[in-house]
Amino acid sequence: MAENKNHPVVVLAGGLSHERDVSLRSGRRVAQALRESGYEVVESDMNSEVVDLIARLDDPVVVPMLHGGPGEDGALREVLQLLDVPFVGCPGDVCRVVFDKSVAGTVVARRGFNAPEQVALPHDIFRELGATRLVEALAERLGFPMIVKPARSGSALGTTKVNSLDELPQALVAAYAYGPTAVVEEYIPGTEVAVTVLVRNDELQVLPAIEIRPESGIYDYSARYTAGSTRFIVPAGLDRTGAENVDALARGVVEALKLDGPVRVDMIVDDEGQAWFLEANVAPGMTETSLVPMALEAAGLDLGEVYGRFVEQAAEDTARRRARAEQP
Repeated sequence: MAENKNHPVVVLAGGLSHERDVSLRSGRRVAQALRESGYEVVESDMNSEVVDLIARLDDPVVVPMLHGGPGEDGALREVLQLLDVPFVGCPGDVCRVVFDKSVAGTVVARRGFNAPEQVALPHDIFRELGATRLVEALAERLGFPMIVKPARSGSALGTTKVNSLDELPQALVAAYAYGPTAVVEEYIPGTEVAVTVLVRNDELQVLPAIEIRPESGIYDYSARYTAGSTRFIVPAGLDRTGAENVDALARGVVEALKLDGPVRVDMIVDDEGQAWFLEANVAPGMTETSLVPMALEAAGLDLGEVYGRFVEQAAEDTARRRARAEQP
């Protein structure tokens, strides 16, 4: 093992979101990888003792591995910014935009990139204005099949592929179980692809794209976290046009959403090789079935070394900012 590095690292995982178990598994894996790279690592759940824990350490760097809720919606990161604690990944304002699929999709589409047509439907509007007519209007606007999902959730929780009008109300109910707003969007047939991008100081490295082939036909929660239920092809079996479009979309999304750190961009490649944005993830999973570790391995990169570089970058950026603030 290498000699301990200068900055102790606090890996935050767990929390109270629906993705707690996935978060804990991701946190353990990243923590172990950083230890093997020579870092002093403290693992902590998201609780009332976190702020005191950080204060007791000498110049720590936080690695947020919380999925869903405060871990990805910007709340935790804004607190860390308030406390002037360096951390790995996107700042709070960026996370707020990315975490809301209706907002992120709109931002990407307005920058000229392909994104499915969508409608954001808050539950109170759905209830008060009459479910029957709104369901019919969605069917007329988007056609079938369509995708229904929560605006603010991860791991495909509450996501349903809807093939007929009769299935739509129940799909909306499933989405509302995970948040007050559902996103209903057109279904783009094609190959689902995930692209990991490592972003540091406006420099980015696009890792090999991963082609996703779930046995069930939809990459839902079970397909994501049940070993053997999904086939992954790395690198994705795309032709030259498809590969170029995927790379261009990944880079465009990073710029449009102002992403930083290790991020993942999910997309669909249609039969003509056009890449369509689905969503971005500022705290991608790091479990044994997660996509980012697969991409790192395909690129010949070590998980601990990659996160170590992000830790050092976060510490350096904070030190420079503090130094500028102290100048007269």
